[in-house]
Amino acid sequence: MNDFAGMEELLSDFLMEAGEMLSDVDSKLMDLEKRPDDSKLLNEIFRGFHTIKGGAGFLNASELVTLCHLTENLFDKLRNRELTLSAELMDVIFAATAEVRRMFGALQQSLQPAAAPAEILENLKSALDGRKLGGKAQKAEGAHIPAPGATAPAAQPGSSAQAPDGIDWNALYTALTGTDIVAKVGATRDPEKIAEAISEEKSTKEAFGRRTADVPGTTVGRRGGDVPAQEAKESTIRVDTDRLDQVLNLSGEIGLTKNRLTHLRSDLLQGHNEANTLSELDQSVTQLDMLVVNLQNAVMKTRMQPIGRLFKKYPRLARDLARSLGKDVELVLIGEETEMDKTMIEDLNDPLVHLVRNAVDHGVETIEKRIAAGKPEKSIVELSARQEGDHILITIKDDGRGMRPDVIRNKAVEKGLITNEVANTLDENQCLELILLPGFSTKEEISSVSGRGVGMDVVKTNIQKLNGVISIQSEPDRGTLITISLPLTLAILPVLILRLGDQSFAVPLSMVREILSITPDQLQQVSGRATMVVRGEVLPVLPLAQLIGWEQGVVPEVGVLMQFGSNSFILSADGFAGHDDVVIKSLDTFRPKGVAGVTMSSEGDIVLILDIKELLSDVRGH
Repeated sequence: MNDFAGMEELLSDFLMEAGEMLSDVDSKLMDLEKRPDDSKLLNEIFRGFHTIKGGAGFLNASELVTLCHLTENLFDKLRNRELTLSAELMDVIFAATAEVRRMFGALQQSLQPAAAPAEILENLKSALDGRKLGGKAQKAEGAHIPAPGATAPAAQPGSSAQAPDGIDWNALYTALTGTDIVAKVGATRDPEKIAEAISEEKSTKEAFGRRTADVPGTTVGRRGGDVPAQEAKESTIRVDTDRLDQVLNLSGEIGLTKNRLTHLRSDLLQGHNEANTLSELDQSVTQLDMLVVNLQNAVMKTRMQPIGRLFKKYPRLARDLARSLGKDVELVLIGEETEMDKTMIEDLNDPLVHLVRNAVDHGVETIEKRIAAGKPEKSIVELSARQEGDHILITIKDDGRGMRPDVIRNKAVEKGLITNEVANTLDENQCLELILLPGFSTKEEISSVSGRGVGMDVVKTNIQKLNGVISIQSEPDRGTLITISLPLTLAILPVLILRLGDQSFAVPLSMVREILSITPDQLQQVSGRATMVVRGEVLPVLPLAQLIGWEQGVVPEVGVLMQFGSNSFILSADGFAGHDDVVIKSLDTFRPKGVAGVTMSSEGDIVLILDIKELLSDVRGH
């Protein structure tokens, strides 16, 4: 039975607004940790909890009301200087916000949230009454295990859940990930294994954007007690009214131009084809073309959102993970006002979660190692965004241990990912990009909880789905810089149109380096495959007909030199028909292999847009 029958629209509005408000509260809490006496921050956080409580009360979500009420009262005392904000109290507050997010997850399933853990509620009440805080709630979010620089002693396998160090590791891990620690690493209470399990799973959970269906082992309780907070893709978007006014005005002008064209068409059909009529027709078509371009741009702007809405999730992720690993890390955000397509922002979440987690977990050193290396105790990780032309550049930079190209190259050879011959031809940048290969890991290089590169192939794949490119720069003992280049939007795609027989195909223009003519004497056979030398570089020639399973009618005369990730190749076809900016239409019910979608050319022909990654996967498979 739906606990919110008849209130679906109200619930959806509440979750959207309250979710944004809670993310804002999380961001302000990070600032408050640096400026605990900031009255403005205290007031804003108080108002945030007060507003969330009001909406929850209207929905009769009593357990959420209870938790928000206690937290609201706590901030009321803090802003009135009746309480002093300590590190222990900050951990209690962070644990409470994590519970609020968990309750939002239950509400998204249309279920009444279960009560917050008793330890969290008791600690909030203790703080309000001026009593000493208990020892469990502040550890529920991983914020105090251990404190930076400390190391928890290991317990023997088979020991009780309450380890000698006083930390309930099983409860802690379950609070972080929703999964029993015994199911993950057995009965051990070894803090290194605990830390490794946390670093692998924590950032994939709902507090940082993954959906319940993506997380194995999670269950949904009737009252939502086991439902992690989730942030499913929204089907709505908030648009500035000025942008909508611009769309409306352009629509009106297009309507007037259409009426003028209709009148001119009538004149031409009646035989009025004198120079004046033709001149007016030409002017009207030109004006219509300009208006359509402006309308297209205006509509695109309605889809644009500041990337800061995504970025502000990550300081909390970095803080909690750093504290759990005994590190002191500050995530600095730059360029939060940079705008990009909302759908792309949503799809960026998982790759950025992974990269931020990698920077904190594997990029920066422990406090002891940083001191020994003459570095500041606090590590700085920068997450920035900026627009360059029609692309967005997102960078993640850390001041950690960096990566050694020779070590990465040797590890790739050792794992059989590349041959010795290939390894000897790689420069330093190409060696660094080996971490993007599936199955690459350097765990033995650093420690049992390291592994920069694990899952990086997934990051690369997700970025390529957005027609983006990822590049890596690193300097040993100085840090690593990862750069992601993305188009502003995926709704309109610049493409090069190729011809194969009578059918048109399109490839993303961002992958095209140049167009070449192909003659039979230029082709050479290497290991049974056609190749061509371009300015001293031997490149494979892949016939489009062969990739899509068509019979090759004539010898291809045109080659397109393409760059896909770190791979270069020549795609051969019968000819090309120029380039265009197209609107992609997806094929939901039937999608041929290797086809990402369809569009229509200016001549009215159906154009198939190729999925280069899928086409190349077949080539690699053979």
